[in-house]
Amino acid sequence: MSIDRIVLAFAGAMVLLSLALAQLHSPYWLWLTAFVGANLLQSAFTGFCPLARIVKALGAKPGQAFQ
Repeated sequence: MSIDRIVLAFAGAMVLLSLALAQLHSPYWLWLTAFVGANLLQSAFTGFCPLARIVKALGAKPGQAFQ
């Protein structure tokens, strides 16, 4: 998997996890969804994604977005 796909899969998993936790535990878990969305939005404009840097350091190959 490329860095792009890993980042998108992780973001999607975090959104789904936070929605499930908001339903089962506390609505405050929706703040995690807001954080993931804000990070995706700023990444679209700046090109900086902390997770992409971590995954790149672990040896994943870059895709089109994170070269």
